[in-house]
Amino acid sequence: MGSLMDRIKSLFRKRANGKQSTAQPNPLQNDAPKEQQKPQQAVQKIAQQQPLQTQQRAAVAITASSASTGSTLTVMLQNQSSSSIVYAYITGLAINNNNALFLLQADAKTPYYPPNPSATGTQLTQNVSIPLGAPGNTVIATIPQIAGGRIWFSIGAPLVFAVNPGPGLVEPSVFNPSDPNINTNFGFAEFTFNSSQLFANISYVDFVGPPISLTLTDTTGLVQHVSGLPANGMQTIANGLTAQTAKDTRRWSSLIVNNSSGQLLRILSPNSGILLNPTWFQTYWTDYVNAVYAEYAQVPPAGQTAQLLTVDTQASFGNVTGYVGSQGNLNFGNGGLFAKPTSADIFSCSTGPFATGSNAETNTIIPRLAAAFNRSTLLLAPHDTPDGVGPAQYYITNTTTTATNHYSRIVHAANLDGFGYAFPYDDVTPDNGIPQEGAVYSSSPALFTLAVGGNNAYAST
Repeated sequence: MGSLMDRIKSLFRKRANGKQSTAQPNPLQNDAPKEQQKPQQAVQKIAQQQPLQTQQRAAVAITASSASTGSTLTVMLQNQSSSSIVYAYITGLAINNNNALFLLQADAKTPYYPPNPSATGTQLTQNVSIPLGAPGNTVIATIPQIAGGRIWFSIGAPLVFAVNPGPGLVEPSVFNPSDPNINTNFGFAEFTFNSSQLFANISYVDFVGPPISLTLTDTTGLVQHVSGLPANGMQTIANGLTAQTAKDTRRWSSLIVNNSSGQLLRILSPNSGILLNPTWFQTYWTDYVNAVYAEYAQVPPAGQTAQLLTVDTQASFGNVTGYVGSQGNLNFGNGGLFAKPTSADIFSCSTGPFATGSNAETNTIIPRLAAAFNRSTLLLAPHDTPDGVGPAQYYITNTTTTATNHYSRIVHAANLDGFGYAFPYDDVTPDNGIPQEGAVYSSSPALFTLAVGGNNAYAST
């Protein structure tokens, strides 16, 4: 789960047969799931922000062997904020330089490969802060092929990066109160640019930061656009979370982070909130989980008929069915047993019954089951996930469905096009359905444009 495979989105994976691309090793993190790493990082002097985990989804029906990109890519970085103090950073692994740790220097064209230091937290010797200038200004950058890439933006102050022995990049963290970037307004988009494709997405899995939009133009002139948030989008999310807390008294509004002046700085995801405050949301999902397990009980409660849950693995295992047996586990036969998840398990998608292992069939069920919990669709007919329901049925609560991921609901609603990763498996999509994750991808990219700040944000028609 925590390997580079989770970070490098391969659009060439076919859900029909479960094939996926080969991942490169990643010195940016170890192989433990990110949700298991963060508590330890939170007490380190300098902590690394871990990459999101996502379910690799097929996007187009072309094969990696038939596609070919250029050795470099033009990236336009736009300041669409109201500040003249805005910086961009590009980090990742240089594929054609033995996967060396890569940062782009401040001139937006010169690669910087930090040497292997002898001590942790070693400062960079080159300036990697790319100034974007006044509002409305655009800086043109050139990058090589990169795996596990991120394009970072900060507003009001530059970011501080460091390197550990390896070398491994010490990235800005929202989890470590001692991190030098903790009071800086920053965010990032994730991307991979290799010989087969460019794939990029915006992410709210860990937190909501400044608005970021993506526009990808390929060599044929085809344009893809992910709108992101408008300039007031973070405040809209904060208002929504505050309103939800007023309704159910849960910790939604506690996810809002203000700076020392009382200004909105960022919004944490529920998983991030739990990592910093383990008691948050502890009983939030209990009633809903109990209702789901009662729904699929082999011997149902009086007055109910037995019901099976169908999961389309979107892989070679096809449709698998599960039921709750006498031991209280959701039983998918060869696909494994799933004990009742806790709130932390549901929000993280990677612990408890959602921890991946050596059983490939189980590993295909996990993303779809975890997504269905977050979207609260497991009590809906036809009891088929993910194919039986669509976005219009996500995040709806009532007298029987008593819980949902309101953070994800509110974040999606605040984005102008409704797209963006709001939890780790937010790219689980029904066959022929509408992807929710906010991604752009092409085997022939010509120009990749990112704008920060949300001014002039628009949704594609």
